[in-house]
Amino acid sequence: MDEPCRQLLLSRQTEMSSKGLRCLGLAYKEDLGEFSDYYSENHPAHKKLLDPACYCSIENDLVFVGVVGLRDPPRDEVHKAIEDCKGAGIRVMVITGDNKSTAEAICREIKLFSDGEDLRGKSFTGKEFMALSPSQQIETLSKPGGKVFSRAEPRHKQEIVRMLKEMGEIVAMTGDGVNDAPALKLADIGIAMGITGTEVAKEASDMVLADDNFSTIVSAVAEGRSIYNNMKAFIRYMISSNVGEVISIFLTAALGLPECMIPVQLLWVNLVTDGPPATALGFNPPDIGIMHKPPRRSDDALINSWVLFRYLIIGSYVGIATVGIFILWYTRASFMGINLVSDGHTLVELSQLHNWGECSTWSNFTVAPYMVGGGQLITFSNPCDYFTAGKVKAMTLSLSVLVAIEMFNSLNALSEDSSLLTLPPWRNPWLLVAMSVSFGLHCLILYVPFLADIFAVAPLSLNEWFLVILVSVPVILIDEILKFVGRSQRYRVKEKTA
Repeated sequence: MDEPCRQLLLSRQTEMSSKGLRCLGLAYKEDLGEFSDYYSENHPAHKKLLDPACYCSIENDLVFVGVVGLRDPPRDEVHKAIEDCKGAGIRVMVITGDNKSTAEAICREIKLFSDGEDLRGKSFTGKEFMALSPSQQIETLSKPGGKVFSRAEPRHKQEIVRMLKEMGEIVAMTGDGVNDAPALKLADIGIAMGITGTEVAKEASDMVLADDNFSTIVSAVAEGRSIYNNMKAFIRYMISSNVGEVISIFLTAALGLPECMIPVQLLWVNLVTDGPPATALGFNPPDIGIMHKPPRRSDDALINSWVLFRYLIIGSYVGIATVGIFILWYTRASFMGINLVSDGHTLVELSQLHNWGECSTWSNFTVAPYMVGGGQLITFSNPCDYFTAGKVKAMTLSLSVLVAIEMFNSLNALSEDSSLLTLPPWRNPWLLVAMSVSFGLHCLILYVPFLADIFAVAPLSLNEWFLVILVSVPVILIDEILKFVGRSQRYRVKEKTA
């Protein structure tokens, strides 16, 4: 084999490896010497095969046969998985023992790099990367986009994982061989291959990938984000609703009003009415753009200042609406065209409602009996009972508004940022069922006389239900505005970062 022939063979080998083929050179030896009659491990020369110092003398004077190109094509779904990773802010780095040109060709094939992309600063052999200064290594790893490290040894993999962790990254490492075990153990999430992986790699890993499919990891990331979002949805719904209840109690006391809800009603709302929607939020489908958001940091707060502000705004509206409808019933004859005095109850001044405890000192204060649903007449032997026993209708309106608002608020909790126009309620049919159950239970205590007496409520007329819905629906509009502001803020931050 002369030099021109050698160069031709090397150029052909380079051409094959640049097409993503793993190249295996084949050769044979004519004069085997003492190995010519080799038959088993009992042969006298076998010990030379175990001594690396003898390899040079054995593996010489070989006759070159050719190069075989082995192709292990990537799965079709890998391309999309890589794109999903890029959209989700997940950086993909390939660390392989393959030849550099083979590794680069495969990375182009899976769309980690585009066809004409300059790979300077993105593709290194293990030795090339380790030869860089520590500052250059960190700068290289910090740059956005994919990376490929070829001809990597086990210590190179460990060192790259260690540096990424020191930079504050959450590192997921995949591997199948014994030499991958140290890096799998060091990574935040070690992922071994379930089909081709060795037992050593599986033992060193945090999880085993049953189908050896990279796209399954991406699907798991999406599922994990969805679970986290659903957990936040549950918390968001429960906290904003409970803040509303606390604010309503506080406002009642601060304004000197009669109690707009009694303890048994609050317990009913918390234990029965809130339960089904809160549970159903655990079945929320993933947000439409769940894989187009950057990863959250491991130290990110579950409730940040913006989310807390949203809780307070929604909670404040819940409290104001609950107390507001109580005041409206006592002081206004109509509201937005809805007649409030069709039952014949007596209107009072707001100042009288504030100072209801001084009712016994008022001169010429009288109230008329009024009718509630089912033909029941509420009468008063003492006019001051109008603010205690006579508040049954007002309390029913307050309780109904609280229940209705919390049902609408559960629709808000479908997504932290997505509008109901893009993520409609029927995407989670369980939530609609849960809302129906909760509302059905509420109607049960209103229209079953025995239960109505226990909970101190009364049936509502159709007009009064219109009023309840009218006061409750704005909670959706308020949260839609807050979601829009949140999306705008995130878009501005994304543009600034880009």
